[in-house]
Amino acid sequence: MIITQTPYRISFFGGGTDLPAWFNEHGGAVLSCTINHYSWLTCRYLPPFFDHKHRVAWSKLERPNHIEEIEHPAVRGALEWLNIGKDKGIDISVLSDLPARAGLGSSSTFGVGLLNALYTLQGKAVDKKKLAQDAIYLERTLLAEAGGIQDQIAAAFGGLNHVTIQQDGDFTVSPLILPVERRKELQDHMMLFFSGTSRSAATMEVEKEKNLKSSGKENKTKTNLHEMAKLVDVAKDILTYGKDITEFGELLHETWQLKRGLAAGVSPTYIDDMYETARKAGAIGGKLLGAGGGGFFLVFAKPEQQAQIREALSDLIYVPIELEYQGTRIVMHDHKDYDAKVYADRDIIHQKKAS
Repeated sequence: MIITQTPYRISFFGGGTDLPAWFNEHGGAVLSCTINHYSWLTCRYLPPFFDHKHRVAWSKLERPNHIEEIEHPAVRGALEWLNIGKDKGIDISVLSDLPARAGLGSSSTFGVGLLNALYTLQGKAVDKKKLAQDAIYLERTLLAEAGGIQDQIAAAFGGLNHVTIQQDGDFTVSPLILPVERRKELQDHMMLFFSGTSRSAATMEVEKEKNLKSSGKENKTKTNLHEMAKLVDVAKDILTYGKDITEFGELLHETWQLKRGLAAGVSPTYIDDMYETARKAGAIGGKLLGAGGGGFFLVFAKPEQQAQIREALSDLIYVPIELEYQGTRIVMHDHKDYDAKVYADRDIIHQKKAS
């Protein structure tokens, strides 16, 4: 049995510049962190004693006999790509600390954890950059899912990072080296709330990419992304040079106003109302995480203001968080295997029973 633990991420600045439609022309930059909430994935060769050859447990339970019958697109795509499960049965289960499709990069977190487990199952040691690159390839090329590349990078590496993206899609991850007191100060100003709704990021990302490719002098999406990209270095300097942490929150407010203009539906009315309530209760800044439309909202506030903010947003679920610095990792590896001939004999036995 192999168990992977892979963290969810919070993107502070630069979201949108990690879309291929942007970075292929301008390059990209992101400032993000991972938090102590995770996607847990178990993986093993399924013992050959069941009526089914494979088992995949996610929001539904699948018991197929052939890889191509698996409904979960990422699982099916990864197994076919890595050529796993043709001879031996595969058993994969996933558990999540937080809901999917809610702005924390859950699909990419799952993909990174899945590949980490599958490579380990094959006895291969893979570094974090390759895990990120392969997860990007799985989602964006093999599955043709719309979106950026920052989520896979964050989930693989973990930590508080400044990520720069070249025009060819290569990237560099630079951890922000902060004193313990500064990291704690940042963490203590962060509040995470669940808006109560989930949404598909792909729909929002498709619209953003469409806007980026449109012609015209007055392209608000392009204008806003140029401004959002500039804020990455400003935010990094605030943290690394010990400036007043309040400036970081004010910058979050600024980037949120810009993000709201990237595509229609990024900030529904109820999200605007929620944010305004938080601001009136003392929040310095904040932003909806992920592509927009719903999910988790980050609020940045002084610790002494947080009790009244929680009271003002008492109809929402508050999620305590801490920064996480490990990224995806193997937390258990108890490897048991069966010879491929055992599975072949099993198939013959079941064929005889069926006839």
